[in-house]
Amino acid sequence: MRYVEEFRDPKAARGVLAAIARVTGEIGATAEKPVHIMEICGGHTHAIFRYGLDKLTPEGIEFIHGPGCPVCVLPMARVDECVEIAERPGVIFCTFGDAMRVPGTVKSLMQAKADGADIRMVYSPLDAVELARRNPGREVVFFGLGFETTTPSTALSIQQAAREGLENFSVFCNHITVPPPIKALLDDPHMVLDGFVGPGHVSMVIGVHPYDFIADDYGKPIVVAGFEPLDLLQSVLMVLEQIRDGRAEVENQYARVVPEHGNPASLAAIADVYEPRPSFEWRGLGEIDASGLRIRDAYKAFDAEEKFGIGYAAGPRVVAEPEGCACGAVMTGRLKPTGCPQFGRGCTPDTPLGALMVSSEGACAAYWTYGGARAVEEAV
Repeated sequence: MRYVEEFRDPKAARGVLAAIARVTGEIGATAEKPVHIMEICGGHTHAIFRYGLDKLTPEGIEFIHGPGCPVCVLPMARVDECVEIAERPGVIFCTFGDAMRVPGTVKSLMQAKADGADIRMVYSPLDAVELARRNPGREVVFFGLGFETTTPSTALSIQQAAREGLENFSVFCNHITVPPPIKALLDDPHMVLDGFVGPGHVSMVIGVHPYDFIADDYGKPIVVAGFEPLDLLQSVLMVLEQIRDGRAEVENQYARVVPEHGNPASLAAIADVYEPRPSFEWRGLGEIDASGLRIRDAYKAFDAEEKFGIGYAAGPRVVAEPEGCACGAVMTGRLKPTGCPQFGRGCTPDTPLGALMVSSEGACAAYWTYGGARAVEEAV
């Protein structure tokens, strides 16, 4: 399959769906006793609902939405710290667009911008480097956010700033890694997970072997998947076949894009600039050991936490969730968005309580966008 049309071919999809139905029956999965498959990536969640795959697959399959949206898992305290940096005199604060509307305890970056802070949406951290070149009298701070997918570009930007000696450029580092929270979920005795659809974009960088522990230590199948309808259907079928056969392996459905051992250049840049934090807080999961990255001492001059004495450099902050907000439960797959009492009522895209409603990969945004009024009616 080389072209997009092939990955959306109805005839091919019907064939895969028939195979999924057959294997689901062979397993004996039913609506009352379903197979629980977690799609880790928020991009997969949106694709599932965009193409109606949750309606096309048998009732014996239950999709569990995982913590694969980096904007969504960011604790509110870190958003507060972004606003605090941005509102300092002389600062130009740069961020990707999907973080602009994420609420903190007082305001979002969008609201801070409306209040007069110089906050600019950029498409690449190199845009922030260019702003630092053009504004030598201003402090330019880039909001480094994302999983292993976006981490290399931030690392390369720090390397470039170091080569040029741009002392007015820094990164507020909130880069996080995928494997540790999966382990945390698997260690949770209340979670029922039978298999995983693995993230495609992250795996382009890290390869497939960082997931070996899922199969080796926990006996759960995982299939790294692409983002087109047939990618996801084929991946679900591969997970089901492993369950039927009593296998637990790491398989790569997205081999046309994901190399087995990842991208060497990206991994080298990450290793040069970053080191694991002892722990990092995830919304809904709390502090998880070695799940975040921090800037190495060799590049400390470009670390906004050190430069402004904020974040973990000043000690972690504990911020309570807004009353009635179930972001943590939704983010960890314990609750569907429609099970949140605020969904479509106290929490909408115009008045969000949490990032899941406004992030481009948020589960609540997927339900709202593709479910509309029906999803609100189904909500508790």
